[in-house]
Amino acid sequence: MFKIGRFLAVGAALISLPLEAMALERVQLRLVRAATPEETTNLGQSLQASSVLNSLETSDETLPRDVVAAARADYTRLVETLYAQGYYSAVVRISIDGREAALIDPFQTPAAIGEVVIFVDPGQRFRLGQAEIAPLAGDNPPVEEFRSGAPALATVVRDAAQTAVRDWRERGFPKAEIADQSIAARHPSAQLDVAVAIAPGRRALFGDTEIAGKTAVREGRVRQIAGLPKGDRYAISEVERAASRLRKTGTFQSVQIDQAGPVAEDGTIDMEITVIDRKPRRIGAGIEYSTFDGLNLTGFWLHRNFLGGAERFRIEGEVSEIGLQAEGIDYALSFRFERPAVYGPDTLFFAEAGLAYEDEPDYLERRAELTVGVSQQFNEHLTGELGLGLSYSEVTDRFATPETTRTLQVVSLPVALTFDKRDDALDATSGFYLRGTATPFYETVEGQPGAHLTFDGRAYRAFGEDERLVTATRLQLGALLGPEAEDAPPGMLFYSGGGGTVRGQPYRSLDAEYNGSSLGGRSFAATSGELRYGVTDKIGVVAFADAGYVAPEIFEDGDWHAGAGLGLRYTTPVGPIRLDVAGPVAGDTGEGVQIYIGIGQAF
Repeated sequence: MFKIGRFLAVGAALISLPLEAMALERVQLRLVRAATPEETTNLGQSLQASSVLNSLETSDETLPRDVVAAARADYTRLVETLYAQGYYSAVVRISIDGREAALIDPFQTPAAIGEVVIFVDPGQRFRLGQAEIAPLAGDNPPVEEFRSGAPALATVVRDAAQTAVRDWRERGFPKAEIADQSIAARHPSAQLDVAVAIAPGRRALFGDTEIAGKTAVREGRVRQIAGLPKGDRYAISEVERAASRLRKTGTFQSVQIDQAGPVAEDGTIDMEITVIDRKPRRIGAGIEYSTFDGLNLTGFWLHRNFLGGAERFRIEGEVSEIGLQAEGIDYALSFRFERPAVYGPDTLFFAEAGLAYEDEPDYLERRAELTVGVSQQFNEHLTGELGLGLSYSEVTDRFATPETTRTLQVVSLPVALTFDKRDDALDATSGFYLRGTATPFYETVEGQPGAHLTFDGRAYRAFGEDERLVTATRLQLGALLGPEAEDAPPGMLFYSGGGGTVRGQPYRSLDAEYNGSSLGGRSFAATSGELRYGVTDKIGVVAFADAGYVAPEIFEDGDWHAGAGLGLRYTTPVGPIRLDVAGPVAGDTGEGVQIYIGIGQAF
C-alpha cells in the first residue's frame, strides 16, 4: 500500500503529501492550496482516501502495469471526489516518471516506475445558485443543505433529488421519478444551477403480492411474514419493513421486493417478492475459558425452516465449569421453537424447554422447565416479550446443616422490554442497548409469591476521525422480591464475579451473608467500563474496570468488589476473539490474575 506520510511540505502554492511504497521509489499528491487551511486539509484527506494508487498493496510484486491501471482509474475517482466537495473547475494530472498517465499505452507499460506525481488544482469552490426541485410532496425542502448560497456539494444535490422522489413514494405514488434535470456550472461566478423536475405519477394502493425465487417456504407464509398491507396506501417504508421482516427470520439468504408492474386501472399496484433460501440446517460450537470460571463448552443444531413456514428450531447443549476444584460440572440442554408472523407480521411465537443440572457450592439443583410466549416488534428498535413459564426442580441446600432437599414448582409470567440502537450487536461502536425484565412468579409447594427483576444498560461511543477509540459502559441491576433467600429458587438469587460481571474476581465469588450462611443475594448491581482502541483493522487493545455489589436485602447491607485489566481483540467474521487478563483491585473475594478467552466483546 502506498502510505501517505504524516508531514506536509509547503511550497509557494502547493502542499506536497509524500506517499511511500515498496514497489515505487516515490509517490506524491500535490494539492494546490484551497480557500482555507481547513478546506485544504479536508480535501487532501478525501483525495488520499479515494486514490487507487494509495490503496495498492505494499508489495514488491506490484507490477508497473498495475500502477498504470491504478493511475488511469484515479482520474475518475479524484474528479468524483472533487465534485462531492463542490469543486467543478478542478484540474487533475497524474504523471508517471514525467509522462501523463492517460497517454501511456496500457499495452506498452514501462519496465520500471520510479516516481508518480498526482497534481490537483481544485479551483474555486462552487455554491448553489438556482436550487429548485419541483413539485415537492410536502412543504419543506427535501434536504436542508440544498438551498441557494450553500456549498454546491454533488452529494447534497444527489441526496436532495433522491429524497424528493422518496417523499412522493412514501405518500402513495410508487412510480414517482425524476422526469428532467438541468445542472449548469457557471465558472466565472463559481455557481452551480440545479433544476430538477419530478413526475409523481398516479397514487396507488397495495395490490396482490407475487412470490418468486428459490424457496422451500410456503408462498402463503412468505406473504404473511412480509405483511404488505393489501388495500392500504402504498408507502416505500412499508416495502422496506416487509423486506426487513423476511430477513430477520434468518431463513433467507436474499430478499428483494419490487413493483410487479404499472398501477392498475383500479388504482392498485401488485408487488413481487423474490427470495432465496439459506441452507436450512446449521451446526455450531463454542468454547470459553478462564482460570477461575473453568472451561465452558457449547454446541447447537439449528433448522431454519422446520415446518415449511420459516420456523426456527434450535437444540443447544452446554457443559460448564469444567476443571474447577470447588465446584462440580454443570450441564444444560435446551430446545427453542420460533414461528414468525403468528398474530400479525411483527409478532413471533416461541416455545422453550430445558433441562439443567447445576452443581454449585451453595446448592445442587436438577431442573426441568417449559416456557411459551410471544415477542412483539413495536418498531425498528423496540421489542417486547410476554410468556408463561412452568418449572420443576429438586434442590439440595448445601448451606444448611445438615443438608436439606426441597422440591420447587414455579409458575411464572416473564415480561421483557428491549430497546436496541447499537450499530453492531457483536462489536458495537455507537448507540445503546436497554433491556428490562420482570418475572412475577408463584411457588406452588409452599404457596409463596414473588417477582424477579433485572435491568441491563449499555452505551457505546467512538472518538476521532477514524473512530478507532471506542468507550463502552455497562450497568446491571437485579432484585428478588418476595421469598427469603433460603426459600427462593436458587437461579433467582444474585452473585458477582467472573466474565459476565466482574473480571479479575473468581466466578460467583461475591454472595450475601444470612445468619452465618452464604447464599446468593436478593439484590445486585454491577458496572463496567472499557476503552477499546483499534491498532489495525484486525487487532485491538482494551483497558477495562468492573465493579459488583450483592446484598441480602434490597440494596441494603451489601458488599462490593472490583477488578481491572487489559485485553486483546482480533476481528473475525463471527465477532472479535477476546483475550482478557484481569486481577482484583477491591474487595477480599479473590487474588491473583485471571485469564478469559472467548468470542465477542465482553458486552
